[in-house]
Amino acid sequence: MASPLSSSIFSPNFTHLFQNKAFFRNHLPLRSSIYATLTRIASKKNASMELTKRPTAPSILSTHLESTVKQFQSLMAVIIIFTEIASPIPLYGLQDLSISPAEAVLYSPETKTLPRTGELALRRAIPANTNMKTIQDSLEDISYLLRIPQRKPFGTMEGNVKKALKIATDEKASILASIPAELKEEGSVLYTSLVDGKGGLQKLLQYIKDKDPDKVSACLASTLDTIAQLELLQAPGLSFLLPQQYLKYPRLTGRGIVEFTVEKVDGSAFSPESAGEAKSTAKIQVVIDGFSAPLTAGNFAKLVVDGAYDGMKLTCANQAILSDSEVGKTTGYSVPLEIKPAGQFEPLYRTTLSIQDGELPVLPLSVYGAVAMAHSDVSDENSSPSQFFFYLYDKRNSGLGGLSFDEGQFSVFGYTTVGRDILPQIKTGDIIRSAKLVEGQDRLVLPPQDN
Repeated sequence: MASPLSSSIFSPNFTHLFQNKAFFRNHLPLRSSIYATLTRIASKKNASMELTKRPTAPSILSTHLESTVKQFQSLMAVIIIFTEIASPIPLYGLQDLSISPAEAVLYSPETKTLPRTGELALRRAIPANTNMKTIQDSLEDISYLLRIPQRKPFGTMEGNVKKALKIATDEKASILASIPAELKEEGSVLYTSLVDGKGGLQKLLQYIKDKDPDKVSACLASTLDTIAQLELLQAPGLSFLLPQQYLKYPRLTGRGIVEFTVEKVDGSAFSPESAGEAKSTAKIQVVIDGFSAPLTAGNFAKLVVDGAYDGMKLTCANQAILSDSEVGKTTGYSVPLEIKPAGQFEPLYRTTLSIQDGELPVLPLSVYGAVAMAHSDVSDENSSPSQFFFYLYDKRNSGLGGLSFDEGQFSVFGYTTVGRDILPQIKTGDIIRSAKLVEGQDRLVLPPQDN
């Protein structure tokens, strides 16, 4: 069976080439040696030129040396250019040989801040009140500041929290006004928790003043979780209109949660994450996102409700765990490829993103446990009616900037949020014992022929 990841954005030769970039990154002595060699060559060349300036006739040896120097310089230039492409670490003193256009795209600020966890990607994908998004951005910056080793910039963190706290208090009316009337009470409770709760902004500010990074990290996670809950109340449906021709497909107008029970059939067992009994079955939960991929998530949710994945075999291949391509074909829809670019209001259909030009998706594939639909076996402009895969992102096998070579090529519609530790234990032949839509069925809209 062909892998759904076969249509890489790079050719196979370049994929192999860039997967070896770690060799150069981890061999700084080699790079230093290259630079030192060039320096020595330049010195010898200068000496040779001085020799030719003397009144005596140039010797055969000096002429041969100059010719050899030119040939060797050309060879070393090729090696350095390849090294510069394959590694993000600059060769100081030789910046003129760098490939700046590629570096500008693959190391743009947008690439560096691409969500690297499912939780972060899902939180950023919520179309919510602009004040809440400003608060969220300010707090997410603290996550990056906490990664700084040794002396952490607690002063900057304090400023970020004070900014968030000011917006939360000054714009309280606007924040609560964005919540539907039937959800106002729940929203008020969450707002109070955000500002004054045990894991709220005031408490976070205190932990930062105490310069306690562990407590700051735990409280920050709680605060961001509260923000996500508030934003979900502010965004009860789609923030854009679907094209008329796509209303014939099922659609998910918000979030849903699918719980898989996977089972080993070879007599082995899944290892528990912590102390516990090893079992032949394990649970995996996936949050599916209709805000960014309503058609893809809708078709998948309908298949789950119809029981199409119950008893389905799994296959492991090419950094992915694939579902069987046959089961469910009769009940699934071959929906168009659906990818929402970052910064855009609505998804693009039947087209991939140009990562080389800086286009990045709201729901990136370059996250461990990302869930996406395989391509249709008829056309890459459509997703498979039923075949999906868990993507096992591995930075060691990624391109420059840590992006998957297949980024922007598939309809990603969700992320594994529970049971990520189970994914690497799944082997070819294991089965999905059951798949259930445990949350979000009220947001699943079916076309008239399916009602």
